Amino acid sequence: MQDNNIAFIGFGLIAGSIAKAIKKYLPKSKVYAYTDNSQELLKGKSEGIIDIILEHIDKTLLECDIVFLCTPVELNNIYLEKIKPYIRKDAIITDVGSTKSSIHKLAKELELEDVFIGGHPMAGSEKSGYEASDPLLLENAYYMLTPSSKFPDAKLEEIIYIIKKIKSIPFVIDYQKHDTVVAAISHLPHIIAASLVNLVKDNDYDDKVMKQLAAGGFKDITRIASASPIMWEQICIVNSEPINMVLRKYIDILEDVYSHLSVKSNLYISDMFEKSGEYRNSLDTNAQGLIISKHDISVHIQDKPGAISIISAILAANSISIKNIGINHNREKGEGALNISFYDADSCEMARKLLKEYNYRII
Repeated sequence: MQDNNIAFIGFGLIAGSIAKAIKKYLPKSKVYAYTDNSQELLKGKSEGIIDIILEHIDKTLLECDIVFLCTPVELNNIYLEKIKPYIRKDAIITDVGSTKSSIHKLAKELELEDVFIGGHPMAGSEKSGYEASDPLLLENAYYMLTPSSKFPDAKLEEIIYIIKKIKSIPFVIDYQKHDTVVAAISHLPHIIAASLVNLVKDNDYDDKVMKQLAAGGFKDITRIASASPIMWEQICIVNSEPINMVLRKYIDILEDVYSHLSVKSNLYISDMFEKSGEYRNSLDTNAQGLIISKHDISVHIQDKPGAISIISAILAANSISIKNIGINHNREKGEGALNISFYDADSCEMARKLLKEYNYRII
């Protein structure tokens, strides 16, 4: 397991991050890569991440123990069929797509169920492409695995070993259950965010007062509406049945809220927020989920010359990089006047502790 030959079909953000993590934690492994973007391959090669560039899908893949399909969901299905003639029976094929039913159905049709295992690393970034890849991207992130009943236990143990070595958390789940789970916790929230933004856009006043005041909570819960339209079109179409199922349930809940709000049912509304608050507070905050976390803090500061410069200097002196900084004009949830974003959770927590030591009040 320490010296596998591992191939990547597609070499963007996720593939690059997995490959970099493999090179970091399993340095004896050899990385093969194929993609239409020659620049990403050349950069990966120059950085020592790619050992062998694949010019074509051919018999070279017979040298590989594991093949990761890392293209968009619909293309992964196409490549699964293309690579079939060049896969050893003792090898493993996996993918990183966010939906699993269609590729599992194809694997069954191609009689590859003893070779293929679905995969879905629950990590990502606001950026895309190999340039944005990072060996730490998948650290402490759940990595969903969806083996069929025909997938050998020994192969499952092998892929779990690799996932653990790159510091991810393996999570084995039935592929149909997976698609329902992600429909509820990822796909539906994106649809809700996009529809809520459009609701405000289509119902704003002529002076655009809603847009002007749309900060704080509104921006937090609709941030994911800025995701790639092309990617989310594909996800929604491919996973339409599970999404429609949870969407119907959500619509029923909204109808119920509407009915109780119409008759001013205090008890129902209070109970709704109490139950949701208890459940929300019980969620695991240590592991990464499907919706990318925003690493930021808000700071109470006095509006006077040099106030922001002092905070920037404190952070810079301690080698903490700032991703973005801005003023909170809408502080409906008690946020501080200054909002600071960071590139990762560690930097965010270090900044929080440091500024508290300087007697800043942090939210």
